[in-house]
Amino acid sequence: MAERRTRTTAARATAIAEQLHHESCILLELYRKKEKFTVEDLVADRRLVSVPPPSSQLDTGDTLWRLHSALLQCRSLLERAIAKEEQELGGGKKGDYETMRKMVRDRLSLLLINTELLRAVDGAAVFTPNLDGLELEGPSSLFELKLWIYRIFKEVEHWSKTAITTLQGLPPVMDKERARGARLRSMRSARR
Repeated sequence: MAERRTRTTAARATAIAEQLHHESCILLELYRKKEKFTVEDLVADRRLVSVPPPSSQLDTGDTLWRLHSALLQCRSLLERAIAKEEQELGGGKKGDYETMRKMVRDRLSLLLINTELLRAVDGAAVFTPNLDGLELEGPSSLFELKLWIYRIFKEVEHWSKTAITTLQGLPPVMDKERARGARLRSMRSARR
């Protein structure tokens, strides 16, 4: 039962990640058109999201923690970017860009819920990554702000693509020990 639930949750999370990746690509294109960026304007200097590098030595729980941590940072950055954009650039009329931006934010939150469920089924301890040092304030000039927002959208696109690969690479079933541990935790929770 736990194995089937894990496969179902992983499949659902992968489908959500695929949809998020598709929508984030559309959002990037809408934003480029809206701000009339040229290729020269969009040179990214470094990643905004910071997690340990991928490794074949990581177990499933660590791999899911790494992914969940990156997605959590993306959501924090995205929420800050949306607030800063509305504050500095005004809400304006609501169109395709604003609709897609909301869809991306909502889909990212849904993916976070599903990766948390996978981590719980896998037996990983619930752990909220430290977001200290995450670039939340953003730049001060208008052009820098627009580039910062673009970089955040680019991070969401990058990590949604990484999520697809990570989720598809998960082992198809948990080993018996982890499945037994998940059942025991489930039974203990039901007794409370």
